[in-house]
Amino acid sequence: MKYDDASWHYGGDFPKELPDEAGGTHTGMFVAWAMLSELGGELHVTECPEDLVLLKARGETPGSFFMRVCDGKFTDEDLNEEGNAFAAEYFDFEKGSFAADYEQTLGADFETLYHVPDTWESFDRLAPVLDRRLAEWRHSRSAG
Repeated sequence: MKYDDASWHYGGDFPKELPDEAGGTHTGMFVAWAMLSELGGELHVTECPEDLVLLKARGETPGSFFMRVCDGKFTDEDLNEEGNAFAAEYFDFEKGSFAADYEQTLGADFETLYHVPDTWESFDRLAPVLDRRLAEWRHSRSAG
């Protein structure tokens, strides 16, 4: 299953002044957070652990990690079972609240959401929101 693809964003009315990679920043933030939150799939954890070492050391930005390691495509192979269950509810652009959280947390200061910089500062602002959403999701599953 494919959750998102940077190419879905940098077509159409994507801001012409931005590089195509800006179409993957939002997803890169989520994917990097998931990897750092132990929600990464076997592909990343077992087969390419050096990529996670680089990410943990902040050796590249979240969006850059996503574009390089995932080729700009976020699929169910990127996450473990729990990560996929969470992403299916939270990251889903139709029914989930990731896009709204991203916009509320990072989007207010920029012309469009695509203008949010791919930086660790942006990540550090978003990560506590994602941590809270994951904790709420886990609680709702254990309570229900």
